[in-house]
Amino acid sequence: MIRYSLHRALSLILSLLVASVVIFTVIEVIPGDTAAFMLGVNARPDTIAALRAELGLDQGGFARYLTWVTGMLQGDFGQSYTYRTPVAELIADRIWVSLPLALYALFLAVVIAFPAGLYAASRRGRLGDISVMGATQIGVAIPNFWFAMLMVLVFAIHLRWVSAGGFPGWDQGLGAGIKALTLPAISLALPQAAILTRVLRSSLLDMLGEDFMRTARAKGLSRRQSLWRHALRNALIPVLTIIGLQFAFLIAGGIVIEQVFFLPGLGRLIFQAISARDLIVVESVVMLLVFLIIVVNFIIDIAYAAIDPRLRARA
Repeated sequence: MIRYSLHRALSLILSLLVASVVIFTVIEVIPGDTAAFMLGVNARPDTIAALRAELGLDQGGFARYLTWVTGMLQGDFGQSYTYRTPVAELIADRIWVSLPLALYALFLAVVIAFPAGLYAASRRGRLGDISVMGATQIGVAIPNFWFAMLMVLVFAIHLRWVSAGGFPGWDQGLGAGIKALTLPAISLALPQAAILTRVLRSSLLDMLGEDFMRTARAKGLSRRQSLWRHALRNALIPVLTIIGLQFAFLIAGGIVIEQVFFLPGLGRLIFQAISARDLIVVESVVMLLVFLIIVVNFIIDIAYAAIDPRLRARA
């Protein structure tokens, strides 16, 4: 297990290195001059040159890459061109909205998908299975931003149970923060729950035809007992893969939902930074998101080895 974990940790470090090079290169090839954009079309050349020197844009690309990477390793993401504050402070303020939102949505997706997938697999071909699969098809087809606007219309405007948007801050209490994130989390979670339900059902049905399941039934276990004790654990490998991919989508792809609900998260920060051409914020936030995604995939790989001993044997 230790050897397998070290191998995956080395892969994580190499992935982060490659990702940093790709992100920096993509930002560098964007046409236009950041200093000229910030000062406007009537700016004088000497003023633009002074601002470029102040922002460090007059240095070579390799030098700026090394400065950026070494700064991130020390927790320094650079200085925002627009806000004139450290990027780390901007990220620290926003991540406590985006990360809880992603975890909340992922928790709801798992809570919905596991019972639904188990129920559908245990009633294959029956009315319950057909109903669950029909509901998941609708869940996959509905765009989450449209569903989010529909929930705002129903629960915020007509019923007035929650506010239509905004985030009060965690200093107002845990209940107020969770209440503000509930509608966005549901909007993000339902499509992911539909996908996860279908994957779990398919994986469970594959396990039901295995020899060890027939042995479990021959020992006297009921269909439900064999499903919970034996099939579920062996069916978790593809499910964990989907959960990892879904967390990556939720943490990085919630920009539309954050715009709908006016949440001050990382998604809105990236959108505002792109609009203001604050490229140091864009590349730093994207690198942070890549780091979170790679770490989650690392955790999923370790979970694979904990579930399936054959992976440890191969390592």
